[in-house]
Amino acid sequence: MRFLFLTILIFFQTNLSHGIEFKGKFEQGSFILGKADPDYKIKVDNKKIRVSKDGFFVFGLGRDRKNDVVIKFYKKGKSKTITKKVLKREYKIQRIDGLPPKQVTPPPEVYARIKKDNILIGKARSTDTAYDFFKNKFIYPIDKYIITGVYGSQRILNGKPRRPHYGIDFHAPEGTPVKAMMDGQVTLAINDMYFTGGTIIFDHGHGISTLYMHMKDISVKKGQKVKQGEIVGTLGQSGRATGPHLDIRLNWFNVKLDPSSVLKMK
Repeated sequence: MRFLFLTILIFFQTNLSHGIEFKGKFEQGSFILGKADPDYKIKVDNKKIRVSKDGFFVFGLGRDRKNDVVIKFYKKGKSKTITKKVLKREYKIQRIDGLPPKQVTPPPEVYARIKKDNILIGKARSTDTAYDFFKNKFIYPIDKYIITGVYGSQRILNGKPRRPHYGIDFHAPEGTPVKAMMDGQVTLAINDMYFTGGTIIFDHGHGISTLYMHMKDISVKKGQKVKQGEIVGTLGQSGRATGPHLDIRLNWFNVKLDPSSVLKMK
């Protein structure tokens, strides 16, 4: 009887870990795609996360994360914990000069506008739907470009240290068509935000969103569903920008991720 009990216990523990897969590098800024038995209940750092009908789940690791990530799986009264070490990254320093002083240090009269913009962006990024578009391969938003800014870089604006850059800057001629990188639903589409100018946010499911900044024109509306590759507007230099470019951001809820973790850089 004791032998049978131990055999059953070992069999269950083996099956519990069997089939759990991760795609993505466990380092600061990374997008992590997981797949497991869809019957699992999963928590990441004690936060309950969605699992799709076919077992996909997703989470992200912030730019400055220092501690390990703890993923817990629950099924039929049993649990398993997987702990992954998060690798540290070194970030570049980027100097940008020539910005209008009011965009580096905004005047008090625009504080209310900036606060409103941030609330709208935060609300869009907090969207938690059952869409599972995120599990597919992302594409580039434009075809020809020069990378002029990368994720994580410490920015020095007009000689003054500011917050890090949390996106990738794609330089291209103004008016260049911009494509949806992934199927999704528009949760924000505004032409004139103070810092980000023409801004679009797409929900790709389970808290994953992409944000497009500095658009010249926006051809989609809030609530609209888009297909990967669909033209959603044109590249511009609206908001805080020194020239025409598209700034792409990737988020898992409020956690800012490196877009290059879903885009293989050319």
